[in-house]
Amino acid sequence: MEAFIKHISYYLPADKLSNEDIVDQFPEWDSEKIIQKIGVKSRSISGKNEYTSDLAIEAINALCSEHSINKLDIDYLLLCTQSPDYFLPTTACIVQDKAGLSTSCAAIDINQGCSGYIYGLSLAKGLIVAGIAKNVVLVTAEMYSKYIHSLDKGNKSIFGDAASATLISDNGSHRLGEFSLGSDGSGFANLIVKNGASKSPKTLENEQPNDNNLYMNGPEIFNFTAKAIPNLITKTLQKNNESIDTIDQFIFHQANTFMLDYLRKKINIAKENFLVDMESYGNTVSSTIPIALKNRMELTTDDKKILLAGFGVGYSWGALVIYNEVNE
Repeated sequence: MEAFIKHISYYLPADKLSNEDIVDQFPEWDSEKIIQKIGVKSRSISGKNEYTSDLAIEAINALCSEHSINKLDIDYLLLCTQSPDYFLPTTACIVQDKAGLSTSCAAIDINQGCSGYIYGLSLAKGLIVAGIAKNVVLVTAEMYSKYIHSLDKGNKSIFGDAASATLISDNGSHRLGEFSLGSDGSGFANLIVKNGASKSPKTLENEQPNDNNLYMNGPEIFNFTAKAIPNLITKTLQKNNESIDTIDQFIFHQANTFMLDYLRKKINIAKENFLVDMESYGNTVSSTIPIALKNRMELTTDDKKILLAGFGVGYSWGALVIYNEVNE
C-alpha cells in the first residue's frame, strides 16, 4: 500500500506585521535590510485572543471547504505544534471537538518545529501503510509570536504565525516516497524557550528579553544547517534512487533567504528548480513547507518529482521525495 498527499490548505491570521511597522518601532532598522537579510516584507501575527487551536480549526475548515471533504471521513488527526493551548490536555483533542471531527477520529500532538511537516508526513504514511487509518489530516499550527519579546527586532522580523492542513490517504495526487530523518539534541539550547515547563518555571516578565522568550543563536543554527542539510539531501536522493538532475523542484523549510541561497549553491541546485516563498509570510516554522507546496501545486502541475526538506529546532531534520502521479 502507498500513501499520498491528497489536498493541502492553509490559514493566515488577519493581523499583519510589515517591515514598515518594525521600522516604526526600531528606527535604526531598515526595511531594505530586512528584505536583504531575511527575505520577508510582511508576516501574519495571531491576535491577542487567538490561539493555536483557533488556527488549526481554521486550516481544517479551509481544507474541507475547498476540497469538499466530509469531516466524518477523517479518522486520524496529527497536530504539529510547539505552542499548544495548554501543557495538557492535548491541543489535538480540543481541535477534534471544536472542528467537528468524529469521536472515532484519533487525535495526537507532535511537539516538533521546522522539520515537523516532514516528521508528520512520515507518521501519516506509517498509519496509512499499516492500515490503521485511511484519511489522516496533518495540521501544522504555530505562533512563535507569543514567545517573542516586544523588543526583539531580529526574531520579530523573521517569524510569522500560520497553520496548514494536509490530507494524506491511500490515494491522491502526490505519492510519498522514502524518508531520511535525523536529530542531534546536543544543539537544543540554540533555539529555545527555556522557561515555562517543569524544568525551568516561567519567571516574572521583564522589560528586556529573558528566558521566558524565544532565543535563537543564529550563527550556530546556520552552522548546523550548513553541515547537516547537504548530507541529508544526498541521503534522500540515494534512498529514492534519484539525483539532483532528476528532481523538478526542491522545497526546503523557508528559514530565511540568506540561508536558503547558501544551501542552494552548496548543494548545486539550479535556481529555477529551487523554490523560495516566504516574502508575504515569514518563517512560519512547520507550516513553511506545506504553504510553499500548496502555492507551487496551484501554479503548475508540471513537477513530477519534488524533494521536501525540513530542518531546525531540536536539532532535527528530515526529507523525502514526493511523486506527482495525477497524469500517470
